[in-house]
Order: sequence, then C-alpha cells, then structure tokens
Amino acid sequence: MTSTTLTDLTDAVPTALPAASVGGLSDEQLLASTREIEALGRQVDALRVIVAGEIAARSRTEDGPAGLAARKGCRSVNELLQRLTQISGATGASRLGLAALTRPGTALSGARMPAKFDHVRAALEAGELGVDAAVALTKHLAPLQDRVHPDALDAAENELVAAATGTSPDSSVPASADEIRIQASVWRATLDPDVLEPVEAHAMAKRGFRLGPERNGLVPVSGGLLPEAAGRVKRLFDAYLTPTTAPAFLHEEELADKEAVQDPRTKDQQRHDILIGVLDVMARSGDTPTIGGAAPTVLVTVRAEDLETGGAGYADGVESPLSPTTVEQLVCAGGVQKVLIGRNGRILKLGSAERCFTAPQRRAITARDGGCLIPGCSIPAGWCEVHHVVPAAAGGPTHPDNGVLLCWFHHRTIGTSGWAIRMRAGAPEVQAPPWLDHTRRWRPATKSRTALASRVNAHHSHP
Repeated sequence: MTSTTLTDLTDAVPTALPAASVGGLSDEQLLASTREIEALGRQVDALRVIVAGEIAARSRTEDGPAGLAARKGCRSVNELLQRLTQISGATGASRLGLAALTRPGTALSGARMPAKFDHVRAALEAGELGVDAAVALTKHLAPLQDRVHPDALDAAENELVAAATGTSPDSSVPASADEIRIQASVWRATLDPDVLEPVEAHAMAKRGFRLGPERNGLVPVSGGLLPEAAGRVKRLFDAYLTPTTAPAFLHEEELADKEAVQDPRTKDQQRHDILIGVLDVMARSGDTPTIGGAAPTVLVTVRAEDLETGGAGYADGVESPLSPTTVEQLVCAGGVQKVLIGRNGRILKLGSAERCFTAPQRRAITARDGGCLIPGCSIPAGWCEVHHVVPAAAGGPTHPDNGVLLCWFHHRTIGTSGWAIRMRAGAPEVQAPPWLDHTRRWRPATKSRTALASRVNAHHSHP
C-alpha cells in the first residue's frame, strides 16, 4: 500500500459520511453506520499497532544512534510515535506493548515465528478484534507465559478471542472489552492460582487512603482499596442507591411520595453523603477510640458575635473557613460549648454543652421518626442528625418536641430546598416544595415502622 493510496482513503472517509449529515440519519441508519465505522476503526487500529511494532523493531536499543527513533532526534520509540501522531504517551505505550505481544518473530534461519499471542494477532489483522479487548486479554495472560503449559495458555487465548469476536460456540454475540477483562482474570486465576498470592501481597503493601490539600472548597481523595474492601463499600452504596431498595411497609401516602420525589443529587454526590452518614455513626459509636477523651467528632470554633450574625467558622484539621450555613448545621446537630477567652488569650470561663440532644433524647426521636423525615429519603435513623425545628438561636428548646431526624444532605439544604418542617403537639409535619405540591399541604411525617403500622391499622379499622 502506497502513501498515495492511504491519502485517498483518508480523503474518502469524510466524503462517505460527512459529520454534518449524522444528525439526519434514521435510527437504523445511525446504528448501521456506527457498526461500519467501528469495523473501519478496528482495521485502522490494527495497522496502528503493526506500524508501532515496526518502528520499535527499527529503533532497537542495541542499534544505538543508528536506530530509527534516535536518527529522528527522539529519546524513545514512544516519543517518536507521539510526535508523528499527536497521541498521548499512555496511548503510545499501549500500542507498543500490544505490538510486542502480537508481532511475529524471526528465527535465526530467517523463518517466520508465530507471535506470542498469535490468535490475537490474526483477529486484530482481520479487523475482528478491537484493541481494547486485545489489551484486556493480553494483560492478564502475558504474566502466565513462563508459568503455565503453552497448550493451556493457547487454549485460554483461543477461547477469549472467540468470545470477543462472537465466534464462540457458547455465544454468537461478541463480548465487550470489559467482559473480556473479567473473563481473562478468571482464566488467569484458574490456570495459575499461585499468582494471586504475590499480587495480593503487592496490593496489600500499596493499599492506602489519602486526603489532599483543599482546593476550591473541596478536599481531593486518592488511594487504593483492596478488592474485598472495595466490594464492601460498593455493596453499602448499592444498598442505599438501588431504586428497588427502600424501607418496607410504607403507608400508601409514603409510597406515593417516594415515587414523586426525584433526588436532585448525582450518584457521586449521593455516595459522598452516604459516606458522611457512615462516618458519623462510627464517631458516635462507643467502640470508636476517643481523641483527648472525647469522641472523634469535628471541632468547629466560631466567635460568639459571628455565630449570632452569621460569620465564618473554622474546623480543626481543615484549612479553609466554613460558611455560616455549614456552621449553623454543625451547631444544630452537635451543639455548642461557650469558651470565654480574654484579650491576652487566657481562658476565663468554660461553659457547659448547650443545644446538644442527649443520647436518651436521640433514642426517643428515633423511635418517633424512624429515619430522615423527608419523603423519599431512605437514609436510616442511625445515620441521621437531629435538627432543631425552631433554631436554638431563635429560642427553640433542645427537646424532643423540637428535634427531628434529617440526613446530612437534607439537614444541610433544609433552608434552601423548599422543604419545611413544623411541630404540631410534639409531632412533626412536613410541607413539600411548591414545585412538588402546589397545595402546600402540611402532612404528618414519620418513617417509624410502629407508627406506620398504627396508621395502617387505623386505616383498616375506619376505611
């Protein structure tokens, strides 16, 4: 194939399907075009890998300055690829790695030798196997080349290629690259169970969880979880994010509310808020180690005048100031202790804790409310904070008749979300935002199973 032919092909692609015409395709034309474009892309990807392998072969380290990459003024093959193609270093490394595993070798006699993964090579060149699936397959099987019998490895490669190309006797539907990655990991564990031990030992040494410096109001989180730890976290999130998972035995009005209320948060935001609930429960647990004789809860300091007028607060261990809204929520949920400090910095007076619901009060409120009071929210009582319906700053008492359970998110947004809560004879009532209920009707609110059971019994007794 000449350079002129390739140029003609490149020019023909936008002519065959101009980008501006995609929006005018019918559904069936769009799907057919997508399949054809991907088939063309696989052919191109195979050539990308092949030419990367050829460039690497002409740029061997032993050739020194005579190597192709060196003669073009590049320190490595990858740098030459990047300059030629405008790809990233990661993409170049991926192509070179796959090329090393799928490029046929040459014996001393000059005879052609099969590639390390010859089934993958053949499927790539035929345009039947995508690069993503090929990388997923070889990544898991390559470490086994010196550990298992060649026939067993060949059988695994053949089966996985068949699954990826839809030529397996078990299924004619091609498996996705993600499915191939999972299947390849199973093959790897089956062929060489002993390889799992050093992998897990390495992962054990690399496990970690880090909090970075605050930027733009957020503290970045990084690190790595062991698979079993990640599994536990995912199951925990799934339990509270799966639409089919909901509190059982709800009154028909509660069920209607749960269907009507759409959570405005993204899944990532919901996971964040669930994590806060879990940590809050652990902080209150009697089994959690104390810090300086106190539970490991957040200590926020704020000047008395700022607390009254809406000033910033400062949390221990956090560099950025906290907004008045955040300070108000933390004070509402955790209470406040006044400390009088003189001009010289001396502590003159230490008051007792105020605005803080006691453990017996919290248990009583939990028995009454059963969980976050906002309809449609399934966060359990143990993860909730106690909210002063009438703020303590406005004279509201720290008493069960003035406290309700709200999850962290609904507590944080109660002043802006449109939801309203009031107490009527010591029982909470909720008013939905006008966009949900234009009648603005107040209705009793509880997630307590016993209270709901009483309602159901009353409903059946007086239909």
